[in-house]
Amino acid sequence: MTAIAIGLLIPMLGTMLGAAFVFLMKDEMSPRLQKSLLGFASGVMVAASVWSLLIPAIEMEANSGKWSVVPAAVGFLLGIGFLLLIDELTPHLHIGTDTPEGPRSHLSRTAMLALAVTIHNLPEGMAVGVVLAGAGEGTTGLSIASALAVSIGIAIQNVPEGAIISMPMRAAGNSKWRSFVIGSLSGAVEPIGGLAVVLLASLMTPALPYLLAFAAGAMFYVVVEELIPEASEGKHSNLSTIGFAIGFVLMMVLDVVMG
Repeated sequence: MTAIAIGLLIPMLGTMLGAAFVFLMKDEMSPRLQKSLLGFASGVMVAASVWSLLIPAIEMEANSGKWSVVPAAVGFLLGIGFLLLIDELTPHLHIGTDTPEGPRSHLSRTAMLALAVTIHNLPEGMAVGVVLAGAGEGTTGLSIASALAVSIGIAIQNVPEGAIISMPMRAAGNSKWRSFVIGSLSGAVEPIGGLAVVLLASLMTPALPYLLAFAAGAMFYVVVEELIPEASEGKHSNLSTIGFAIGFVLMMVLDVVMG
Protein backbone atom coordinates (compact mmCIF):
# COMPACT_ATOMS: atom_id res chain seq x y z
CA MET A 1 0.00 0.00 0.00
CA THR A 2 2.88 2.36 0.81
CA ALA A 3 4.50 1.68 -2.56
CA ILE A 4 1.22 2.45 -4.32
CA ALA A 5 0.85 5.75 -2.44
CA ILE A 6 4.43 6.74 -3.26
CA GLY A 7 3.98 5.75 -6.90
CA LEU A 8 0.84 7.87 -7.19
CA LEU A 9 2.44 10.95 -5.62
CA ILE A 10 5.83 10.94 -7.40
CA PRO A 11 4.48 12.37 -10.71
CA MET A 12 2.87 15.34 -8.94
CA LEU A 13 6.16 16.10 -7.19
CA GLY A 14 7.76 16.33 -10.64
CA THR A 15 5.12 18.85 -11.70
CA MET A 16 5.70 20.91 -8.55
CA LEU A 17 9.45 20.93 -9.16
CA GLY A 18 8.93 22.17 -12.71
CA ALA A 19 6.44 24.82 -11.59
CA ALA A 20 9.08 26.09 -9.13
CA PHE A 21 11.18 27.21 -12.10
CA VAL A 22 9.06 30.36 -11.99
CA PHE A 23 11.10 31.44 -8.93
CA LEU A 24 14.42 30.80 -10.70
CA MET A 25 13.86 32.29 -14.15
CA LYS A 26 13.27 36.01 -14.63
CA ASP A 27 12.07 35.96 -18.21
CA GLU A 28 9.64 33.90 -20.24
CA MET A 29 10.94 30.49 -21.24
CA SER A 30 12.93 30.66 -24.46
CA PRO A 31 11.46 28.97 -27.57
CA ARG A 32 14.54 26.74 -27.83
CA LEU A 33 14.11 25.42 -24.30
CA GLN A 34 10.36 24.99 -24.69
CA LYS A 35 10.78 23.02 -27.93
CA SER A 36 13.38 20.78 -26.28
CA LEU A 37 11.17 20.12 -23.26
CA LEU A 38 8.08 19.39 -25.37
CA GLY A 39 10.08 16.88 -27.40
CA PHE A 40 11.47 15.31 -24.22
CA ALA A 41 7.99 14.92 -22.72
CA SER A 42 6.76 13.33 -25.97
CA GLY A 43 9.61 10.82 -25.96
CA VAL A 44 8.98 9.77 -22.37
CA MET A 45 5.25 9.31 -22.97
CA VAL A 46 5.70 7.27 -26.16
CA ALA A 47 8.33 5.01 -24.54
CA ALA A 48 6.18 4.53 -21.43
CA SER A 49 3.19 3.68 -23.63
CA VAL A 50 5.10 1.04 -25.58
CA TRP A 51 7.43 -0.53 -23.02
CA SER A 52 5.33 -0.21 -19.86
CA LEU A 53 1.78 -0.51 -21.18
CA LEU A 54 1.33 -2.05 -24.64
CA ILE A 55 4.00 -4.77 -24.41
CA PRO A 56 2.85 -5.94 -20.93
CA ALA A 57 -0.78 -5.92 -22.18
CA ILE A 58 0.19 -8.29 -25.01
CA GLU A 59 2.37 -10.47 -22.75
CA MET A 60 -0.51 -10.94 -20.28
CA GLU A 61 -2.49 -12.61 -23.06
CA ALA A 62 0.41 -14.73 -24.33
CA ASN A 63 -1.64 -17.92 -23.87
CA SER A 64 -4.06 -16.68 -26.52
CA GLY A 65 -1.48 -17.15 -29.27
CA LYS A 66 -1.90 -14.87 -32.26
CA TRP A 67 -5.01 -13.37 -30.64
CA SER A 68 -2.92 -12.01 -27.74
CA VAL A 69 -2.75 -8.66 -29.50
CA VAL A 70 -6.54 -8.16 -29.49
CA PRO A 71 -6.91 -6.66 -25.97
CA ALA A 72 -4.01 -4.29 -26.66
CA ALA A 73 -5.48 -3.20 -30.00
CA VAL A 74 -9.00 -2.74 -28.63
CA GLY A 75 -7.85 -0.95 -25.47
CA PHE A 76 -5.54 1.35 -27.46
CA LEU A 77 -8.31 2.44 -29.82
CA LEU A 78 -10.72 2.97 -26.92
CA GLY A 79 -8.12 5.16 -25.18
CA ILE A 80 -7.73 7.29 -28.31
CA GLY A 81 -11.50 7.56 -28.69
CA PHE A 82 -12.02 8.46 -25.02
CA LEU A 83 -9.57 11.38 -25.12
CA LEU A 84 -10.96 12.51 -28.47
CA LEU A 85 -14.45 12.61 -26.94
CA ILE A 86 -13.26 14.55 -23.87
CA ASP A 87 -11.39 16.97 -26.12
CA GLU A 88 -14.54 17.61 -28.15
CA LEU A 89 -16.91 17.97 -25.17
CA THR A 90 -14.74 20.07 -22.84
CA PRO A 91 -14.13 23.81 -23.39
CA HIS A 92 -10.39 24.35 -23.00
CA LEU A 93 -7.56 26.63 -24.04
CA HIS A 94 -4.02 25.49 -24.77
CA ILE A 95 -0.95 27.39 -23.60
CA GLY A 96 0.26 29.85 -26.22
CA THR A 97 -3.06 30.12 -28.08
CA ASP A 98 -5.98 32.53 -27.87
CA THR A 99 -8.62 30.37 -29.55
CA PRO A 100 -10.59 28.06 -27.23
CA GLU A 101 -11.40 24.52 -28.32
CA GLY A 102 -14.50 22.48 -27.61
CA PRO A 103 -18.03 23.85 -27.10
CA ARG A 104 -18.60 27.54 -26.42
CA SER A 105 -18.64 28.57 -22.77
CA HIS A 106 -18.36 31.57 -20.47
CA LEU A 107 -15.48 30.11 -18.49
CA SER A 108 -12.50 32.34 -17.71
CA ARG A 109 -9.22 31.96 -19.57
CA THR A 110 -7.60 30.51 -16.45
CA ALA A 111 -10.39 27.93 -16.06
CA MET A 112 -10.06 26.83 -19.68
CA LEU A 113 -6.28 26.58 -19.35
CA ALA A 114 -6.80 24.41 -16.27
CA LEU A 115 -9.18 22.14 -18.19
CA ALA A 116 -6.66 21.76 -21.02
CA VAL A 117 -4.00 20.71 -18.51
CA THR A 118 -6.44 18.28 -16.87
CA ILE A 119 -7.13 16.62 -20.22
CA HIS A 120 -3.38 16.41 -20.79
CA ASN A 121 -2.50 14.93 -17.40
CA LEU A 122 -5.38 12.48 -17.01
CA PRO A 123 -3.81 9.77 -19.22
CA GLU A 124 -0.54 9.98 -17.28
CA GLY A 125 -2.33 9.39 -13.98
CA MET A 126 -4.23 6.51 -15.55
CA ALA A 127 -0.99 4.96 -16.79
CA VAL A 128 0.65 5.08 -13.36
CA GLY A 129 -2.50 3.77 -11.67
CA VAL A 130 -3.03 0.79 -13.96
CA VAL A 131 0.62 -0.32 -13.79
CA LEU A 132 0.58 -0.06 -10.00
CA ALA A 133 -2.67 -2.04 -9.94
CA GLY A 134 -1.13 -4.70 -12.16
CA ALA A 135 1.94 -4.95 -9.93
CA GLY A 136 -0.27 -5.21 -6.87
CA GLU A 137 -2.09 -8.21 -8.31
CA GLY A 138 1.15 -10.20 -8.33
CA THR A 139 0.06 -12.47 -11.19
CA THR A 140 0.37 -10.07 -14.14
CA GLY A 141 4.14 -10.14 -14.67
CA LEU A 142 4.37 -6.49 -13.65
CA SER A 143 6.61 -5.70 -10.65
CA ILE A 144 6.48 -2.85 -8.17
CA ALA A 145 9.91 -1.80 -9.49
CA SER A 146 8.60 -1.53 -13.06
CA ALA A 147 5.56 0.37 -11.80
CA LEU A 148 7.81 2.84 -9.96
CA ALA A 149 9.87 3.18 -13.15
CA VAL A 150 6.74 4.39 -14.94
CA SER A 151 5.96 6.74 -12.06
CA ILE A 152 9.51 8.15 -12.07
CA GLY A 153 9.47 8.49 -15.87
CA ILE A 154 6.20 10.41 -15.79
CA ALA A 155 7.58 12.58 -12.96
CA ILE A 156 10.69 13.40 -15.04
CA GLN A 157 8.59 14.51 -17.99
CA ASN A 158 6.33 16.45 -15.60
CA VAL A 159 9.25 18.68 -14.60
CA PRO A 160 9.37 20.47 -17.97
CA GLU A 161 5.59 20.26 -18.17
CA GLY A 162 5.21 22.15 -14.87
CA ALA A 163 7.62 24.81 -16.11
CA ILE A 164 5.83 25.11 -19.45
CA ILE A 165 2.60 25.83 -17.56
CA SER A 166 3.87 28.15 -14.80
CA MET A 167 6.23 30.30 -16.89
CA PRO A 168 3.57 31.56 -19.36
CA MET A 169 1.25 32.21 -16.41
CA ARG A 170 3.94 34.45 -14.92
CA ALA A 171 4.58 36.14 -18.28
CA ALA A 172 0.84 36.87 -18.53
CA GLY A 173 1.04 39.02 -15.38
CA ASN A 174 0.30 36.57 -12.57
CA SER A 175 2.43 36.67 -9.42
CA LYS A 176 5.18 34.08 -8.97
CA TRP A 177 3.28 32.30 -6.20
CA ARG A 178 0.02 32.21 -8.16
CA SER A 179 1.86 30.87 -11.20
CA PHE A 180 3.57 28.25 -9.04
CA VAL A 181 0.32 27.14 -7.41
CA ILE A 182 -1.53 26.88 -10.74
CA GLY A 183 1.40 25.00 -12.28
CA SER A 184 1.55 22.63 -9.29
CA LEU A 185 -2.19 22.00 -9.20
CA SER A 186 -2.08 21.03 -12.87
CA GLY A 187 -0.56 17.76 -11.68
CA ALA A 188 -3.20 17.09 -9.01
CA VAL A 189 -5.39 15.15 -11.44
CA GLU A 190 -2.68 12.51 -11.83
CA PRO A 191 -2.76 10.96 -8.34
CA ILE A 192 -6.56 11.31 -8.29
CA GLY A 193 -6.94 9.62 -11.68
CA GLY A 194 -4.32 7.03 -10.76
CA LEU A 195 -6.10 6.12 -7.52
CA ALA A 196 -9.42 5.77 -9.35
CA VAL A 197 -7.83 3.36 -11.83
CA VAL A 198 -6.16 1.36 -9.01
CA LEU A 199 -9.53 0.91 -7.30
CA LEU A 200 -11.27 0.06 -10.58
CA ALA A 201 -8.59 -2.37 -11.73
CA SER A 202 -8.66 -4.24 -8.42
CA LEU A 203 -12.30 -5.08 -9.17
CA MET A 204 -11.67 -5.91 -12.84
CA THR A 205 -8.47 -7.98 -12.92
CA PRO A 206 -9.34 -9.74 -16.22
CA ALA A 207 -9.65 -6.32 -17.85
CA LEU A 208 -6.10 -5.24 -16.95
CA PRO A 209 -4.68 -5.80 -20.47
CA TYR A 210 -7.44 -3.58 -21.88
CA LEU A 211 -6.83 -0.93 -19.19
CA LEU A 212 -3.07 -0.90 -19.85
CA ALA A 213 -3.63 -0.42 -23.58
CA PHE A 214 -6.39 2.13 -22.88
CA ALA A 215 -3.90 4.28 -20.92
CA ALA A 216 -1.37 3.90 -23.74
CA GLY A 217 -3.89 5.07 -26.32
CA ALA A 218 -4.85 8.05 -24.20
CA MET A 219 -1.21 9.07 -23.82
CA PHE A 220 -0.55 8.65 -27.54
CA TYR A 221 -3.50 10.95 -28.22
CA VAL A 222 -1.94 13.70 -26.12
CA VAL A 223 1.42 13.28 -27.85
CA VAL A 224 0.05 13.27 -31.40
CA GLU A 225 -2.69 15.88 -30.88
CA GLU A 226 -0.84 18.38 -28.69
CA LEU A 227 2.83 17.86 -27.90
CA ILE A 228 4.31 16.99 -31.29
CA PRO A 229 2.41 19.72 -33.22
CA GLU A 230 3.52 22.34 -30.66
CA ALA A 231 7.09 21.03 -30.68
CA SER A 232 7.32 20.93 -34.51
CA GLU A 233 5.75 24.32 -35.25
CA GLY A 234 8.05 27.17 -36.28
CA LYS A 235 11.79 27.32 -35.70
CA HIS A 236 14.04 25.02 -33.64
CA SER A 237 11.99 21.90 -34.34
CA ASN A 238 15.27 19.96 -34.55
CA LEU A 239 15.69 20.56 -30.82
CA SER A 240 12.35 18.89 -30.13
CA THR A 241 13.52 15.88 -32.15
CA ILE A 242 16.66 15.63 -30.03
CA GLY A 243 14.57 16.04 -26.87
CA PHE A 244 12.23 13.28 -28.06
CA ALA A 245 15.14 10.89 -28.60
CA ILE A 246 16.60 11.60 -25.15
CA GLY A 247 13.22 11.21 -23.43
CA PHE A 248 12.42 7.97 -25.26
CA VAL A 249 15.78 6.37 -24.47
CA LEU A 250 15.69 7.50 -20.84
CA MET A 251 12.23 5.98 -20.27
CA MET A 252 13.18 2.79 -22.13
CA VAL A 253 16.30 2.36 -19.99
CA LEU A 254 14.34 3.06 -16.79
CA ASP A 255 11.75 0.44 -17.68
CA VAL A 256 14.29 -2.26 -18.60
CA VAL A 257 16.70 -1.62 -15.72
CA MET A 258 14.03 -1.31 -13.02
CA GLY A 259 11.64 -3.84 -14.54
